[in-house]
Amino acid sequence: MAVVDLKSSVPEQPLDSARKRAMEGLRRGVGSGSAMVLVVLLCFVLVMVPEVSATRFIVGGGNKGWTSNVNYTIWAQDKHFYNGDWLFFVYDRNQMNVLEVNQTDYVSCNADHPLHNWTTGAGRDVVPLNVTRHYYFISGNGFCYGGVKIAVKVENPPPPPSAAPLKSKSSALTPAYRSQFVLPAVFAIGAMWDALVRFC
Repeated sequence: MAVVDLKSSVPEQPLDSARKRAMEGLRRGVGSGSAMVLVVLLCFVLVMVPEVSATRFIVGGGNKGWTSNVNYTIWAQDKHFYNGDWLFFVYDRNQMNVLEVNQTDYVSCNADHPLHNWTTGAGRDVVPLNVTRHYYFISGNGFCYGGVKIAVKVENPPPPPSAAPLKSKSSALTPAYRSQFVLPAVFAIGAMWDALVRFC
């Protein structure tokens, strides 16, 4: 019985040859152009996005935490709390808790109607400070009367410092001064593009 090769006897369809050319192009890297554009765009976004830094404050300090015999008013007085920061409460979970209350309940140590109970049961509770306002926290079970309470004022972060003005008589940059920045920037962008084309 003779074996017939059907592939050689059937003429190639135009659609099949187009698929083959597309696959060969992908293998050579032509199809990775969109990936290169995404990488370059991501680099520009990362450079242009301003740095945002939030601070996580361990309430009472690293070795004390949320406990009796700590003056939290003194602890908080030299700190600036900004929108986006975090308060980290570390305490004995069998005795204390973290309750957010209003100013009246803070002053009177009333834990009956908290605005929010941040206690998770682990003794390690994180409270996001994501609204610009005064926050009041107390510990119930009578510990508030022993000073386990803290009030913090959350502010918007300060604006970034502005750049100092150029001390130049003319507002336009001289061609020699301009070339010190433009030419190296063009070469740097070209080098990055070349590296992306070679490795992607």
